[in-house]
Amino acid sequence: MDKYTLVAENPESTVVSEYQPHFRRETSYQTEAELEKAFIDQLHMQAYEYLPITSESELINNLRKQLEALNSYQFSNTEWDQFFKSKIANQNIGIEEKTAIIQEDHIQLLTRDDGSIKNIYLLDKANIHNNRLQVINQYVVDNGQRPNRYDATVLVNGLPLVHIELKKRGVDIKEAFNQINRYNRESFWAGCGLFEYVQLFVISNGTYTKYYSNTTRFTHIKELGNNIVRKGKLTSNSYEFTSWWADAKNRPITDLMDFGQTFFAKHTLLNLLTKYCVFTSEKLLLAMRPYQIVATERTLAQINVSYNYKTFGTIRGGGFIWHTTGSGKTLTSFKTAQLASKFPFIYKVLFVVDRKDLDYQTMKEYDKFERGAANSNTSTSILKKQLENLDARIIITTIQKLAVLIKKQKNHSVFNEHIVIIFDECHRSQFGEMHSVITKTFKKYYLFGFTGTPIFAVNSSSNSRADLRTTEQAFGTKLHTYTIVDAISFHFSLFTFHFSLFTFHFSLVTWNKKMAASMEAAIFFDRYFTEMGMA
Repeated sequence: MDKYTLVAENPESTVVSEYQPHFRRETSYQTEAELEKAFIDQLHMQAYEYLPITSESELINNLRKQLEALNSYQFSNTEWDQFFKSKIANQNIGIEEKTAIIQEDHIQLLTRDDGSIKNIYLLDKANIHNNRLQVINQYVVDNGQRPNRYDATVLVNGLPLVHIELKKRGVDIKEAFNQINRYNRESFWAGCGLFEYVQLFVISNGTYTKYYSNTTRFTHIKELGNNIVRKGKLTSNSYEFTSWWADAKNRPITDLMDFGQTFFAKHTLLNLLTKYCVFTSEKLLLAMRPYQIVATERTLAQINVSYNYKTFGTIRGGGFIWHTTGSGKTLTSFKTAQLASKFPFIYKVLFVVDRKDLDYQTMKEYDKFERGAANSNTSTSILKKQLENLDARIIITTIQKLAVLIKKQKNHSVFNEHIVIIFDECHRSQFGEMHSVITKTFKKYYLFGFTGTPIFAVNSSSNSRADLRTTEQAFGTKLHTYTIVDAISFHFSLFTFHFSLFTFHFSLVTWNKKMAASMEAAIFFDRYFTEMGMA
């Protein structure tokens, strides 16, 4: 059978494959107003509708029109008043509840004048391009703790879901971050509290641009301070949670205009809002980082290609993800498993770890992301029942339990179903007889490995089987890479780190070549010094 190779990526990929700047970057002085106008003009070029509204009454009227258009339904004045006050602007709900509405409960029930019930969609998550994007600026809130004027906000079907705060070039980007925190304290909750629906914040000084989610913590009570009673809840954000946007090659896209063309591309922003945010059981909103999204989408694409070209059950039907330790592989694997389980042709997703303690630990993490989404097991018999249960779509287990099940249930019908098998930290324990038994038993498997320490020919063990010595031999092609080099480039503002590396260049080179036990560390230093011209 021919080997099919990816020659082009879907133009609807959330993260652009490789970004080449199309805009002349401003190098001269640019006021905040000029920066704001240039950014809004860019969004307008990308088919965002610009709305010259600056007051809450105008915002509410527009929200009604947008929801009517999305749902192809005309509210009566009575219906709208009841729906708006009870479902959208309920005075008893705050940021947590509003985030839950957007992420988990975006279809609300309307009681019509005749007593019948109708579903009203706040977002169309099945067909994201049915959602309408608008941008407003200089929106005024004068009924909060003090008057505030917001820079720019993106409305999705009339709801403010993305807020942008700008500073002129040369001003520290943290000034924009601090200003959003001030708005959280002073006015986002004011009036009908529509700005508590904001899911993502973007901060920029033109040269550097970052994004972060509207995470809500239970420490909001401590933030109130001074015994001031305010309606609504506050966010407890840290600048450390902000992220750079990047292309699929992990190159940060920092200039505001470049960021606008990529991050604010309609399909990218809508995918991020509707698919790649995770509202955890601890009421924290996590916005996935670009490398996590790329890894997820490439794994899903590989599953689709393998199904369509019938390469499942072979090494060509899977692949591996090389993401460095501490980069959030558990979240990436969770989202991959969650989305893969929704494919109509996939029967189960098995998430396989190599130790019992990791079984429990992974289950705890998955439960944080979505309670009840995955199923763990304490015995092989429970694993068997879960494999037969149509409602258990994602199963976490150990390779040892899976191997025992295969030995005891050699003719089980599940072995003929389409099964996605994801190995976490595919170390050497998967490179032996257990790996072979699993791949020989499951007839329609899609095999994927997530690792921070892949095994290559140069660091493979001569004691293992010759055909399973490397990660690629065991799992197939490498689908995406995010190494320690990329992690550092995502935090390239740490000048001290680079200066230290330069200062101790010679000793580090010696350490790299003679003492490095980790293949990733060796590759990191070789690549780093080459790029820095110090090799």
